[in-house]
Amino acid sequence: MTLRIGIDQDGGVPPYEQLRAQISEQARSGALPVGYKLPTVRGLAESLGLAANTVAKAYRVLEADGVIETRGRHGTFVAAAGGAAEREAAAAAQAYAERVRRLGLPEDAASALARDALRAVYEAG
Repeated sequence: MTLRIGIDQDGGVPPYEQLRAQISEQARSGALPVGYKLPTVRGLAESLGLAANTVAKAYRVLEADGVIETRGRHGTFVAAAGGAAEREAAAAAQAYAERVRRLGLPEDAASALARDALRAVYEAG
């Protein structure tokens, strides 16, 4: 398994965002397994023809999202599932469940509302 990145320099999406999105997708799909060691910032920047700051920015955002983790001098790795994004989503789901219960909504109505909201958000974009 190897990291596969393509950067469109002429597109309207900034290179760091293209890099972030592609690494995120590959990590979440399993194409890059948990524990996969990513290239160094400098190494990836050189191989893609990008500035090191561009790669560093993408890595910072990915780390903040819980997709990757930096282990000091050992390098940067794909993080274990159940990272920051899943923890934050679980906390939001818990808060929603508590709120709809206080409002007196039955579970099936609360679930339908959540499904409708998710469908609307994902279909929009």
